[in-house]
Amino acid sequence: MSVDREPNPSLAELAVLGGEWVIELSDAEFLPSPDTRVQGRVTAEWIDNAALVMRQFGDEGESATWIMGRDGSESEYTVLYSDARGFSRVYRMTFADREWQMWRSTPKFTQRFQSQVSSDGDTITGEWQKSYDSGETWVHDFTIEYRRES
Repeated sequence: MSVDREPNPSLAELAVLGGEWVIELSDAEFLPSPDTRVQGRVTAEWIDNAALVMRQFGDEGESATWIMGRDGSESEYTVLYSDARGFSRVYRMTFADREWQMWRSTPKFTQRFQSQVSSDGDTITGEWQKSYDSGETWVHDFTIEYRRES
């Protein structure tokens, strides 16, 4: 599935996401306590020079898949998401100047992700927020940190 060539020029800015990462979730109400930290792994690789696929793994194996791509004439990316719980979602995304953002808006559950990529590209620190009123009121969902392994 992965190829050893340069990514499509309209996706080149995503190259920093490629590779293997350790992720750590924290400060989440769905975890046993605010101090609980959960680690996992993420791999990111190119699919036929057309999209970037990120696969998230936890203790039970693959837990989520993100496929990122875009129309070369648009500034925003489209992200297809699915996970082991049976959820599938479509996000919009921007990635520029070391800022990575994703969001989706639905009447019952709206989300947004805001993060910063370190200057060396080896750490990404971000926060997910959620809203149950179409984005009128936002609450913290969880904090996530990506640390590059390779």
